[in-house]
Amino acid sequence: MLIALTSIMLVCFFALMIFVGWRCKKHATDVNGFVLGGRNVGPWLTAFAFGTSYFSAVIFVGYAGQFGWNFGLASTWIGLGNAFIGSLLAWEILGRRTRIMTRHLDTKTMPDFFEKRFGSKGLKIAAAFIVFVFMVPYTASLYNGLSSLFNIVFDIPYWVVIAVMAVLTAIYVIFGGYMATAINDFIQGIIMLVGIVSVVLAVLAKNGGFSQAVAKLSQSEVIMASGDKLNGGYASFFGPDPLQLLFVVLLTSLGTWGLPQMIGKFYSIKNEGSIKKGTIISTFFAVVVAGGCYFLGGFGRLFSNSEAIKYSKEGKILFDSIIPAMLSELPAVIISIVIVLVLAASMSTLSSLVLTSSSTLTLDVIAPASKEEMSEKKKVGIMRLFIIFFVLVSAVLAVLKDSLNITFIAQMMGVSWGAMAGAFLAPFMYGLYSKRVTKPAVAVSFIFAIGMTIMQLLVSFGTITLDKETVIGYIFKSSINSGVVSMVGGLILVPLVSLITRKPDAAKVDAMFACYDQKVMTEVKMRERLEEK
Repeated sequence: MLIALTSIMLVCFFALMIFVGWRCKKHATDVNGFVLGGRNVGPWLTAFAFGTSYFSAVIFVGYAGQFGWNFGLASTWIGLGNAFIGSLLAWEILGRRTRIMTRHLDTKTMPDFFEKRFGSKGLKIAAAFIVFVFMVPYTASLYNGLSSLFNIVFDIPYWVVIAVMAVLTAIYVIFGGYMATAINDFIQGIIMLVGIVSVVLAVLAKNGGFSQAVAKLSQSEVIMASGDKLNGGYASFFGPDPLQLLFVVLLTSLGTWGLPQMIGKFYSIKNEGSIKKGTIISTFFAVVVAGGCYFLGGFGRLFSNSEAIKYSKEGKILFDSIIPAMLSELPAVIISIVIVLVLAASMSTLSSLVLTSSSTLTLDVIAPASKEEMSEKKKVGIMRLFIIFFVLVSAVLAVLKDSLNITFIAQMMGVSWGAMAGAFLAPFMYGLYSKRVTKPAVAVSFIFAIGMTIMQLLVSFGTITLDKETVIGYIFKSSINSGVVSMVGGLILVPLVSLITRKPDAAKVDAMFACYDQKVMTEVKMRERLEEK
């Protein structure tokens, strides 16, 4: 019953994704259409594209399991932070200005923005390099958790799951570009909304309802760093480790402000009215999906005795097994919905990442280096080839990580988010608002973030040993902490360096910012004129 139901759902899901990609190929004939959907995408598609690119299987299976286990119900704050900082504030602060200035400067990628906004090809190349290096391992992480979920239903090798997801995602992105991605993201978003609500209600019902589930959770003992025991910590308001919880909230929420695949959604939205609607839709989506994921994960310790929970050779719990353990005893229809949910979440994020990577490499590196002017058709063709390349590389990395247990890949995944957000957040946001930001300030932000990333990798690999009781040791305790410091550091360094370096050309900057002062003329209807009289 379970196998048949899940198989039917998956076949229907895959068929729909490919059909959408094929139907959208007419929108992907030139660069503007392939990368940005003609800059004419409505609020619902844009909001769902933003949300589904934000939340993948990493969130549902990995982070919800890990942080739910570590923080208990307080992990719900992470989901709420994602909704109100990562979505609501991101749209409010960046949405309108990003749309207006990127159209005015005719930029299609984030590296292209840095070149035209700050007049530096060097910044564009550096930004493109950062995207290329850190986006690829990030894409590989999207397959995490799929194996443990599919094993609930199917007895198939992990590489088969990866191959199917990779091939199908590549097909519809290659066919329809951004528009196919946006429409499929909307469909996948609906599946995610229904799935999250269903599984949360089912898990609570299995544990006697919300009140009884919380009562059970409050009986779990927390072993503090000092060795003391704390009863009820996993059911408390801020959990057993509020400071570390704050770092997680900041990284996963503020980080979206500097990620190219997220900011790119504002490039394509069609008008300011759509931004207002999109803000509301995106926030609601994030409250349900992110809030629901982390709320669900908060009850993970109620399943600590489940046979589905797995442990490493060292005896440490494997966080990717927690959510599957919670689902394993639920009704067949719920499990089938969740399988499709997690696959949809991963495919939507993967499509966004490979489209961002391929467009960045093609438009910011390959095309400028070409001796001859490339036609629109050739650029789109090259982007399609790079989509195949990035999907293939991400799949190979995921298989290698699983089969050979290559920790380097896992470490790179952990720092990718912090590296890109740390490098881009401050210069991009300040670049939209301030005329005073200078090229050296942007370069310092890039260098600081990459320096923090390299240091984090050295510490993680054991090349450098730090005392975790010190401030420096705490910063590099995890990629979460160092990623937050990278972002906050950039927000401080960019204005400081801008103050002590040469001001940019006032005339050029004024011309760029003139786009915010343009007046919009509208016709007044005859009835309104008569009423005024």
